[in-house]
Amino acid sequence: MKQKINWRITAAVLLAVPLLLTGCGKERNRPDADHPITVTIWHYYNGVQQIAFDELVEKFNNTVGKEQGIFVEGKSQGDVTQLENTVLSSIRKEVGSEETPDMFSCYADTAYAIEQMGALADISEFLTEEEMDTYVDSYLEEGRIGANGELRIFPTAKSSEILMVNRTEWDRFAQETGAEISDLATMEGMAETARRYYEWTDAKTPDVPEDGKAFYGRDAMANLFIIGSMQLGNEIFQVENGKVTLNIDKEVMKRIWDTFYVPYVRGYFSAYGRFRSDDVKIGEIAAYTGSTSSAVYFPDEVETEEGTDPIDYMVLPAPLFKDGKAYAVQQGAGMVVSKTEEIREYACVTFLKWFTQEENNILFGCTSGYMPVKKAGYDMQILDRVISENELEMPEKTYDTLKESFRTVKECTMYTNRAFAGGTEARKVLEYQLSDKAAADRSAVEALLEEGKSLEEATRDFTGAEAFESWYDTFCKALEEAVETD
Repeated sequence: MKQKINWRITAAVLLAVPLLLTGCGKERNRPDADHPITVTIWHYYNGVQQIAFDELVEKFNNTVGKEQGIFVEGKSQGDVTQLENTVLSSIRKEVGSEETPDMFSCYADTAYAIEQMGALADISEFLTEEEMDTYVDSYLEEGRIGANGELRIFPTAKSSEILMVNRTEWDRFAQETGAEISDLATMEGMAETARRYYEWTDAKTPDVPEDGKAFYGRDAMANLFIIGSMQLGNEIFQVENGKVTLNIDKEVMKRIWDTFYVPYVRGYFSAYGRFRSDDVKIGEIAAYTGSTSSAVYFPDEVETEEGTDPIDYMVLPAPLFKDGKAYAVQQGAGMVVSKTEEIREYACVTFLKWFTQEENNILFGCTSGYMPVKKAGYDMQILDRVISENELEMPEKTYDTLKESFRTVKECTMYTNRAFAGGTEARKVLEYQLSDKAAADRSAVEALLEEGKSLEEATRDFTGAEAFESWYDTFCKALEEAVETD
């Protein structure tokens, strides 16, 4: 009887062994060509960027995906805000929401909020130390938002900031005024150049006073505060374990006030459309600081009342603050993987690792303007080889933008603040609080100019010390209230 019982136990164990081998261990629970799975990915790419991304997804599905039994379905959810809202709705299982995707584009602040819901997978479980070491260190560090430093955001495509200039307009201006390109290297130099441009254009119509044009604008105001502070030796958001300490330096804020708000109110800087590239297209400004990925949208012509005029361009480094340290913004959403089943998480990371291989990542960047995420990818020889081997007809301005981007990564310290509770609201304060005030106050100044006041008279009450003190107090209060929001 005892032997019979042991035989039954042994048989049961033997029967269980295949189940253990297939159901446990990260090297066994994998899809294959005979047992394929489909994973979904949501993103915010549109236009040429979406076309480039879709082509790479198709390439993966027909090669590595086919061999390993992994099929990727991509879907654009519009812009970043639309994607964020749709994802959060799906995670919360709101009525009418779609099923949560297996992976999706996500910025750090949003990813941190989703991480608090326990909805993100630990990507590092599917990466070796050797694999992680191939990525730019700061890109990986940005994604370590787990409570114990787990990697929740996979870096897939990054961008920084550049200065785009209407070269045709610049040449006319420089020829008549002696302005130098080197003047555009600092925010202080930019403000002074914009003043000269306003006065130069104003002089074109001597019978119409104070009708000068703005020279410069910028996208992403939050970057001006965050990176400008770092350049001037101050980290505005000091984050530890997801908790932030505000470090608002009054002198730094005064530098930002003097080199953005004051020129804006005086009419030297401006903003009209949704993006500054739109403003260049309609001839309202001649230069802007924007994302490296926005270069593909820089216009080839300017619309005028008489028709359209072709223009050339310049790609220059984003201006720094005078005597500031060489910090540059690190931005661009990564990909997060939903916490589901190990086999689905593995499939997602397999695609992301393939997508970020140097050649694939650069191929995406050649069309989209995004920068690669691996250290080895910042090599112009590799870029040239990818272009040649794939017979790409790459726009010259995209090539010049990537070239400038590579220089930025090599010569500057890349920075993005760590994610924290209330980060999204805090960034909104930086994005809109000063820029909205500048736009409203400029409108008030324009009304005073129409009444016949001089520019100095019209702007005096807006640009003095008392005006700055009032704004600074309001700004600090708004930022303090934002970071208290969980």
